[in-house]
Amino acid sequence: MGNFVTDAYVDPTAIIDNNVILGTGTKVWHFVHIMGGAKIGKDCTVADYVSVGRDVNIGDNVKLENRATVYEGVTIEDNVFVGPHVVFTNDQYPRSFNKDWKILPTLVKKGGSLGARTVIVCGVTIGEYAMIGAGSVVTKNMPPHVLAYGNPASIRGFVCRCGRKLESAEKKKEDCVYMICPACNEKIKIPADDYAQLEKEE
Repeated sequence: MGNFVTDAYVDPTAIIDNNVILGTGTKVWHFVHIMGGAKIGKDCTVADYVSVGRDVNIGDNVKLENRATVYEGVTIEDNVFVGPHVVFTNDQYPRSFNKDWKILPTLVKKGGSLGARTVIVCGVTIGEYAMIGAGSVVTKNMPPHVLAYGNPASIRGFVCRCGRKLESAEKKKEDCVYMICPACNEKIKIPADDYAQLEKEE
């Protein structure tokens, strides 16, 4: 079966296996390898030396920076930033000789950002507009709008959709906290349970 490429740019050095879908406006740069069954949406950037595994599903306007490695079992929603040298995993018990290993799926929701050299341990969900700091190791689910970093990554605050850290909190109801962005003044609703995780880790 052939590929479905609609007005996408593919550098001559890239290797695109059979049955790959590339959306309109997507650019695939030098020495990229995209394996069979992968789907990449519209207006994405796949930078130099990126590897995309079998059946990976990537949304629109996603940036995969240099040498990011996205293995089978990963789903990345729209408007996600994946920094250089980010590594996803998909096997909880890796052995070179295992023949019956099972993929543990990983999900990055819309608007999320993964800093350079972040490692994502399989089986986690990273929430909408979450921001993971460079060099982190993510071992558990991350709530929407969270700012997390470290090894293992822990919650250090919350961020706006524009990426700036939310600095003020005003409790309105028992089930949520409203935080205001100092840069764009957007008010973000943070569930009380998520905010309690920040207080616990502080």
